[in-house]
Amino acid sequence: MTAQQPFDEAPVTVFTGAGMLVLWDPQRFEAVVDDDTWEDEFLEGEDIVRHVQAGALVPLNVGGDGAFGVLVRSGTASAPARLTEREKAHQLVASQPYLFVSRGRVLVGGIEDVSGDAPDGVIEYPLPEGHHAVVVHLIDWQAEAGSQDEAGRPVPGALPDFVVLINPAQPGQGAFRTAVNTFEAPNG
Repeated sequence: MTAQQPFDEAPVTVFTGAGMLVLWDPQRFEAVVDDDTWEDEFLEGEDIVRHVQAGALVPLNVGGDGAFGVLVRSGTASAPARLTEREKAHQLVASQPYLFVSRGRVLVGGIEDVSGDAPDGVIEYPLPEGHHAVVVHLIDWQAEAGSQDEAGRPVPGALPDFVVLINPAQPGQGAFRTAVNTFEAPNG
């Protein structure tokens, strides 16, 4: 059973043991019901790219396992989702927009959790049907004074690792990012 969240309330903690968090449309993955059907859909990088190109999945990929704070914010054409000033001050990098085709909801979890019937630990958000542009922002939450306790863990109110902005895709928006690596590698 998934936990349903309203948008822009507070960051949630999401886990992955497979090196990648993702947003996905569960209706597109109803045939994924066990390890064998999951491997049929996601075992190879090109399998993941196919789902990204179709707008069924958006990677939040920094190439590591762990628990990550994620804040998902959705906007409209007249009131687009944006970073707050605090988030802007600590943003490390932003992705190019990814296409996401919603059928009414979006799930967030580890790539190992992708299916039509998501397990506990996966977060569900309602999202209007249609084509959306998703931009993933990596936030340096640790750089903000007072964001960590003595053990280095985030304190209540700390910024998340990721802020994900979902807005309606605009006519003529152009090409969407389809890479599994969410962010461009730095030059050099």
